Amino acid sequence: MEDAVVPGSTDRLARVLHTLRMRSTFYCHAQLTEPWALEMPAIVDSISFHVVTAGTCWLRLPGGESRELRAGDLVLVPHGLGHFLASAPDAPPGPRVDLLPQQYLTDRYSLLQYGGDGRRGQLICGIVSFDDAAARELMRALPQLLFVGGDTASAAEPIRDTLRFMAGELARTQPGGEAVATRLADILVIQAIRTWLAADPDTGTGWLLAMQDERIGRALEAIHADPGREWTLERLAHLATMSRSSFSTRFTELVGEAPIAYLTRWRMNIAHNRLREENTTAARLATELGYRSEAAFNRAFTRIIGRTPGAVRREQSAISGGVITPVRSSLSLLRP
Repeated sequence: MEDAVVPGSTDRLARVLHTLRMRSTFYCHAQLTEPWALEMPAIVDSISFHVVTAGTCWLRLPGGESRELRAGDLVLVPHGLGHFLASAPDAPPGPRVDLLPQQYLTDRYSLLQYGGDGRRGQLICGIVSFDDAAARELMRALPQLLFVGGDTASAAEPIRDTLRFMAGELARTQPGGEAVATRLADILVIQAIRTWLAADPDTGTGWLLAMQDERIGRALEAIHADPGREWTLERLAHLATMSRSSFSTRFTELVGEAPIAYLTRWRMNIAHNRLREENTTAARLATELGYRSEAAFNRAFTRIIGRTPGAVRREQSAISGGVITPVRSSLSLLRP
């Protein structure tokens, strides 16, 4: 039977969640007074999230209906989608949040005070992206809006506990409070994804379904575990105990691209992360990721990433050397 080893799919997803690592995070503690409205800009390859710690607000995606958020609610907006927040469902669009004056308490944390002279509300908002290649694939499989209600059965007790802890940290001024709040925000994002998956293990599309498919998931995990191996269509099909044609068709249907195209993109995502985080070279990465020449690696990298390996290294050196400060680097994500 094709789906005989069901626990394997669960274990694979658990391992992906365990490896979630965030980067380029920026958080904002928003103290808002009605009436108010804000535009959250689109940011490529990121997830925005909002936690309502006091009061209520309304969230709207472009072309969509407004959704009310109450104290204790958590919402994730994946795929870098721009969206709107407001104190009323029919409020006109407000200014972009990154263009408003705010107090930067740290390089990655700001305090925003904005609005009229009405009822007060409070949000903690964040922008997160992920370095781990498997986690990035998982992000692509998320819905346009992931909502976890603070007062409904959809919110697991750990999420409610984290939300209460966060609200307590923000309610009083004390040393390190903003650092604690941002760490809690990281935890909330992972908890929300876990809750969504647990509510319906068969949910999602694309890569997420592929990971849960016993045969295709087995091949995917082999690629993830050893990306530098000399993988061929025949070897991957053999691992999945399928014919080459059946494997290629099934893989493409679930993942959305052919096996070797996926392998190439996976390798380039790993290379991109390592060029940004490590003192490595394109020549070394070419060898480790299964390329016979640095030139072939450079061509694949530029085609997939859109920049040369050298450009990525120079950009990271500028940030690390202080030419571009962390704050400017984070806020540059918000510019059109």
